[in-house]
Amino acid sequence: MKKIYSVEEYIEEHKNYSEALIRLRNIINSTEVEETVKWSAPVYMVNGKNVLGLGAFKNHFGIRFFNGVFLKDEHNLLINAQESKTKALRQMRFKTIEDIDKNIVLSYVKEAIENQKLGKEIKPDRKKKETIIPDELNNILKTNKDLKSAFKSLSPYKQREYCEYISSAKRDTTKQTRLEKITPMILQGIGLNDKYKNC
Repeated sequence: MKKIYSVEEYIEEHKNYSEALIRLRNIINSTEVEETVKWSAPVYMVNGKNVLGLGAFKNHFGIRFFNGVFLKDEHNLLINAQESKTKALRQMRFKTIEDIDKNIVLSYVKEAIENQKLGKEIKPDRKKKETIIPDELNNILKTNKDLKSAFKSLSPYKQREYCEYISSAKRDTTKQTRLEKITPMILQGIGLNDKYKNC
């Protein structure tokens, strides 16, 4: 699909739904949202945050509510297009221009704006990865206090790199060779891939 730079271009690109998209656009723009184009599609924002967007596809067109999960959906119009993947986004789909009820669409749009102002949004899950120390490395750390102290002073990311480096080896001999290689590096306080980071 070609890159779209304006809402007018987007509507022009979807001729079969252009009249309906214009109607939805007019409803949305009757509120306080700011209109822009992101990901080659119309997006409507409040206070710099994405609230909703217009979308046209082969068999339907409609509105995407970026945090639609918080909408009351009293008319049961919202769809989660990817149940297992999508947490927040909900779609309001239409097949024809006659399906658009201005008052209902406007009520959903206004509620989405209010929800955004109230800060209702699902934040990305940024759980810290747990570092699992492989037995081979753990056994050495138990017997070598200097190595254990040096390993603990490394950043969690560097610790994880070393642990994955050992556990990814298939054969015990390879694990042993890798352990011998990384021991002086850990003692020096350097990461496994530090030498490549500033290339």
